[in-house]
Amino acid sequence: MADYGSVITAMVTPFDSEGRLDVARAGALARRLVDAGSDGIVVAGTTGESPTLTEDERAALLAAVLDAVGDRVFVWMGTGTNDTATSIRLTRAAEHQGAHGVMLVAPYYNKPPQAGMLAHFRAVAEATSLPVMIYNVPGRTASNLEPATLARLVEQAPNVVAVKEASGNLDQVGEVRRLLPRPFRVYSGDDSLLLPILAVGGDGVVSVASHLVARELRQLVDAFRAGRVDQAAAIHLRLLPLFKGLFWTANPIPVKTALRWMGFDAGGFRPPLVEMPEELAGRLRRLLVELELLPA
Repeated sequence: MADYGSVITAMVTPFDSEGRLDVARAGALARRLVDAGSDGIVVAGTTGESPTLTEDERAALLAAVLDAVGDRVFVWMGTGTNDTATSIRLTRAAEHQGAHGVMLVAPYYNKPPQAGMLAHFRAVAEATSLPVMIYNVPGRTASNLEPATLARLVEQAPNVVAVKEASGNLDQVGEVRRLLPRPFRVYSGDDSLLLPILAVGGDGVVSVASHLVARELRQLVDAFRAGRVDQAAAIHLRLLPLFKGLFWTANPIPVKTALRWMGFDAGGFRPPLVEMPEELAGRLRRLLVELELLPA
């Protein structure tokens, strides 16, 4: 079974004080994440503010991460959009540049029917020889990729090797695993559902919280796989407030703010994202202190 990673960080994109892409910081952040326990990186996903990145910026960002950690972990490139032709172009560019795999989000806003999503993903997958991870996140896209559709896709496009499931529906995740046994990979798209998804046959997480607690997430996965379920549950319950707090406002605002406090300044946000309100930032800081991620 290919080693695509089990604690995969959906990496934020660093910007400088003028809001420009900071490729040096991107490489430094990738190294920091891998040193802390991440065994996979997603570049230019929605946590990386991908809708605001130009194609040149995407290429520069991928180059920086590949140069920093490409010989250590599997590097996924986010190339999905709500336009099939654009997704194909971005995917081919990522393959040419040396990405290890691509992640394709379900087409957003268009609200395609199941047949439309199947045709979209199949067309993009057939345009590349890279492994493909599908990202199902109905809360952001307004479309839910049904398990039966995903199973048909995998049958028609064998290089579709994984799904990042962020539907929040454990029944659906279980049905995906029932229809698609290993070696197909099923990843939690929500940190708070990592442990439950492991319990129904999942393989890991595409994580936001791993920017801050990758070691603990690695311990959780390792404990579960070793049969130490009580230990895994204890880690999960300790971190649950953090998993929720990182989504008190739009991702990646809280995690980028927390990173800054914890000594790694990844810069600000590109509009329409903005800084956290003072009251909400205070709540987040108190939570990080309680978890001993910041000094009192």
